[in-house]
Amino acid sequence: MTLQNTTRRWGTIAQTFHWLIVVLLVVQVTLAELADDLPVGVRKLTLLARHKSVGITILALVILRLAWRAVNAHPPLPANLKPYERTLARLTHLALYVLLFAMPLTGWTMSSARGFPVSWFGFFTLPDLVPKSRPLYDALVLTHQTLAWFLFAVVALHVAGALKHHFVHKDDVLRRMLPFT
Repeated sequence: MTLQNTTRRWGTIAQTFHWLIVVLLVVQVTLAELADDLPVGVRKLTLLARHKSVGITILALVILRLAWRAVNAHPPLPANLKPYERTLARLTHLALYVLLFAMPLTGWTMSSARGFPVSWFGFFTLPDLVPKSRPLYDALVLTHQTLAWFLFAVVALHVAGALKHHFVHKDDVLRRMLPFT
């Protein structure tokens, strides 16, 4: 296993970014669902603070992942893909990156609009992106929730594509992102 990507498989660093982001997305959904079920209080605010910190972590990891991808070779799409499959794969990846930027940025902006600080695990507080505005906050709540559903759908499409490659096409698209294969 190499640290860098090759034209045959993703390297350890790219795989680590990928799977760490996946795990953190599961944590995000869990924190949001747990917080949503709680009445306003210390427990809810603690979960939401963690949710924000994990969101900022995801944003940083996505930026690092894109930078790593820009300076490394990466495995091409299989040659036997139909043109529409190539387009769908590229659009799915583009949508994932856009949503992985948009989700934390809308969450951060939403907190700013409500006057709630965004700190990163209590180590430092990020600046507000916008002044306090209840109408903006309300619009961003809806936007953030809608983007979450879009992200869920695109992740499902991404997983379905990987499974199709593995079980239908029987190629190495999934295996080249799995560690220890």
